Parts: sequence; structure tokens; C-alpha cells
Amino acid sequence: MSLDVPPALLEQAERGEVDEAAFIDCVRTSLPYAWDMISSLVVKLKVDGGDFADNQTPPPDEQARGQLLRALASDAIRGALERHFGVRLAFQNCHRVAVFQPEPSADERLARFTSVRGQLLNQSPELRDC
Repeated sequence: MSLDVPPALLEQAERGEVDEAAFIDCVRTSLPYAWDMISSLVVKLKVDGGDFADNQTPPPDEQARGQLLRALASDAIRGALERHFGVRLAFQNCHRVAVFQPEPSADERLARFTSVRGQLLNQSPELRDC
């Protein structure tokens, strides 16, 4: 299971629409490494400015790597995180997470980051099994 869903939140989902703030809290508590990574990148983006901020340090262990994969591979989780933080997220390999400004000025940089060329240039033998 990718999220530790409290019974009350599951009941809410069974009845219909879910409060996104409750879902975000579930993500925050279930995937703390991913949450902290994205939060820190959002802060870096705001402090440093520019179009994007990214992480190039591999996760410390498989549990942390799994959290990043779960957070960014799920459309629902990824979309909720983007709305919550007001950014666009991008992901390469097993660890390279980037946050982009939601403005059109960042579109070109986001397109380069998510391109086939960008993916190939971010490969290395050390990351083969990540």
C-alpha cells in the first residue's frame, strides 16, 4: 500500500468526494521523505528564484526511493502536490525531482527537462538499478 489511509478518510472516499486538504495530510504523513524533498525544493525555488529547482542526490535507502516513486508516479498524488505547493513537478530516474514555476516563462525549461534528450543526459551507470 502506498498510503497509510486513516479510516475516516477512507470512509469519506467511500461516501463521495474527499477533502483535498485531508488527502494532502495523508500524503504528508505516509510519504515523509517525498514530502520533505518536494517541500525543500519549493523553498529553494522561492528563495533562489528562477524557473526551477531540482535535487540530484540519490535517496538514502530503498524506502525513501519508493516514496518518491509512489508520490510522482500517481497522477492523483502528483496533482494534489502540484496544487498544494503551486508548482509543476517533473521526475527523472529514481531521484531527480524538480519543481518548476507554474508560469509560462518556465515552459521551455520544463520541456527540456522532460525531453527524451534530457532523460538520456541524466543517465549514469551508478543509477542503472535504481
